[in-house]
Parts: sequence; C-alpha cells; structure tokens
Amino acid sequence: MTTSNVAKKPHAVCIPFHVQSHIKAMLKLAKLLHNKGVYITFVNTEFNHKRFLKTRGQNSLHGLPDFRFKTIPDGLPPSEIEATQDIPSLCESTRKNCLAPFLDLCGKFNQGESSNVPPLTSIVSDGFMTFTIAAAESLGVPVIHFWTLAACGFMGFYQYHILLEKGLAPLGDAGSVTNGHLDTVLDWIPGMNGIRLKDLSNLSGPVFNFVMEAAQRMKKKVLQWRAMAEKATGPAGSSSANLDKLVYHTEFALGNCTNHSFSVQNT
Repeated sequence: MTTSNVAKKPHAVCIPFHVQSHIKAMLKLAKLLHNKGVYITFVNTEFNHKRFLKTRGQNSLHGLPDFRFKTIPDGLPPSEIEATQDIPSLCESTRKNCLAPFLDLCGKFNQGESSNVPPLTSIVSDGFMTFTIAAAESLGVPVIHFWTLAACGFMGFYQYHILLEKGLAPLGDAGSVTNGHLDTVLDWIPGMNGIRLKDLSNLSGPVFNFVMEAAQRMKKKVLQWRAMAEKATGPAGSSSANLDKLVYHTEFALGNCTNHSFSVQNT
C-alpha cells in the first residue's frame, strides 16, 4: 500500500477503558474497522502498553502501516505490578487526568504529524471514557461510544440514578456491607426479578461517581442532539426543506400505489 493511499483513508482513534476485557473488546472492533479500510490508532495507557510488551514481546505492538498503537498516561503513580490496577483509583484518575494528554495526542494528527498519517476523522471510545465527548467537540470530529457490557450489566448501571434518588447508593461506611443493606431487593428493574443491591457491581464511592458522571455527560450530549434535530427540522431549520421534499415524494408515491391495482400471477 502506497503512502498516498494510506493518507487518504478515514482515521479512527480507538480508546478502551483501561482493563483487559474492555481492551480486548475494543481491539476486536478496531480490527473489523481496519478490515473495512479504516486507518486505526489504538490508544492504551502507558501501564497497559508495557504489560502487553512484557507479555507478548517487544515487537508485538509494532502493528501495520495503517494500524498503530499509541499511549497516554493514566495519572497514577508508576507501577510494575502484573495485575489490573486498583479500579476505584483508576476511575478517579481517568476522570481527572486523561482528557489533556488524549487531546494533545489527537491534536497532532491534524497538525501534519506525518505525511502518511491521515487527519483524524472520528473517535471510537469505550462508553465509560466520557471525557472523549469534550475531546471530540474540541477537535470537531464525531465520537462513537462502544459499550462492552452484557445487557444485564448495562441495565444495572442504568439504575444508578434511581439508586441515588432512593438513598441506596453509593455505599456508606463498612456497616452497610454487614447490616443487611446489600440484601435490599430492587423490584423495579425489567427482566431482573429478585435482584438484590449486592448483585450490582461498583457501588463504592469513586466508581459510583465515575459512572454517574459518565451518565450525566451522555445525557447532556443526547439533549443537545435532540435540540439540534428539532431546530434543523423546524419551519426555518436547515433540514426543513429536505424534510418537506421527503414528505411530498412519499405521499406522491403512496398516492400512486393506491391508484393502481397490482396482481400476482403464478408462473
């Protein structure tokens, strides 16, 4: 593949949450996108990048000319442990520290970093990495959030705002773990009859706050999109003329269908 052909490709930056299962899921999606002709920059934290190199060998992440790996810091103290980092600390650090280095990395793609690296055209982000919403707005590119959870896990996280309203979460002191509080039955979740509070994950303070902030950012963005859609399809909106044409042609086509009779003949 020539340099000029590579430089003309759409360029997606894929960034998973910083734990193994999320990284594997995002990597599979990135491979599918690459197979469809998308230039991929896969962003790991420095900690996870080093773990991969140590496990797989120094050449394991060299990638292809149009599939490469980059890193950003996670904001935690350097560590040589061969295990997933402390999740509450990781969530808190991600929330506070990852936007700036991610923006700095992505900004280089649109500043002529290399003649064979195409400009950034989209961000594919883990659903928990909601700082990418602000990054996408700053860079002027779309962002797609990829949720790696099972349906029951997603539904569990979807209840967090209700748990907060009911005073059931986040968990308080250690007594809430031993006083029967976690046996509280949550009887309003569709398809999850009999589920208890302790069956949900990540109800501790830092993780709970991380998920709630992610949900609030997503909700804010959805409301913005809704307002933009309503404005665009309104009487003076940018899409109103096209929408009127669509309605007209649809009605015309339906009218033609109702004014003609059709018969099906066996052959």
